[in-house]
Amino acid sequence: MLHSAAIDIISDKLADRIGRHTAGQSNVITDIAGLSFYRKDAPTECTTCFVEPSIALVVQGEKRMALGSDIFHYNRYRFLITSLDLPAQAQILKAERAEPYLGLALRLDFTTMSELLMQASADTKTLASSNSGMSVGNTTPELLDACDRLVSLLDDKASLSVLAPLIKKEIYWRVLNSEQGDRLRHIISAGSQGLRIAKAIDWLKTHFTQSYTVEELAERAQMSKSTFHHHFRQLTSMSPLQYQKSLKLMEARRLMIGEQIDASDAAYRVGYESPSQFSREYSRYFGNSPKRDVEAQWRMIEGEKRTLQAG
Repeated sequence: MLHSAAIDIISDKLADRIGRHTAGQSNVITDIAGLSFYRKDAPTECTTCFVEPSIALVVQGEKRMALGSDIFHYNRYRFLITSLDLPAQAQILKAERAEPYLGLALRLDFTTMSELLMQASADTKTLASSNSGMSVGNTTPELLDACDRLVSLLDDKASLSVLAPLIKKEIYWRVLNSEQGDRLRHIISAGSQGLRIAKAIDWLKTHFTQSYTVEELAERAQMSKSTFHHHFRQLTSMSPLQYQKSLKLMEARRLMIGEQIDASDAAYRVGYESPSQFSREYSRYFGNSPKRDVEAQWRMIEGEKRTLQAG
């Protein structure tokens, strides 16, 4: 009871801060590197997104994330941790204008986290290996308090550059020592299979327009084909080829919405040779044709703008 009461008190403070910084906006990239805020004034439909390695906290409202067949619900009592760059499905479940959904995400710095692990004492707890690149953990007052102090630095510019790196280290340490910490150790520990998969994913992110075989990826990760395929699917809930396809389709969507290019040009730019194949795969992935999906996204963006302006 005391635990949840403390979480409520700190979450309310964070909600006030984030609400102030997101007034009239739905997404805010802050002056603190890696820290972003999110606001929604109404529940949303399920949307496809790309989630970077991060810790995500909800301080008001409720959200659901889906990775393959796995569903993760989180609110102010449960946080989401993502240890790899993953395509997923997101949905805001609880939000209203009088009490909007408010959350934050802090990108994970694996270099800093590796340094923390090397400094850790020998009796630091070690948990069972993780089989997924995404999961939820129990929020603690200590974790929330560190996040609140980090966010408060946005109003203390003189201290931000000095204190922000220190408080981020504290947040990483809290997460590493949570019940979900081992899934991060699995990724950042030198020589681990998780780290090898992470490096393969880093390569895929910058070479997704190229053709390649699973054997070539496995060799790059210094793993056998079967071992690589098994661990890749465990961590991402998809095969390497499905992962590459997700990268292509989401980049094409970004190009069509953000740069307003047509579907054929987007298809060629992300590596498709056939616009018709691109259209078929896009429709299966996003549930709508490229043209209709882009139109729907623009309507949603304009609707959010009007809602935020009215608020």
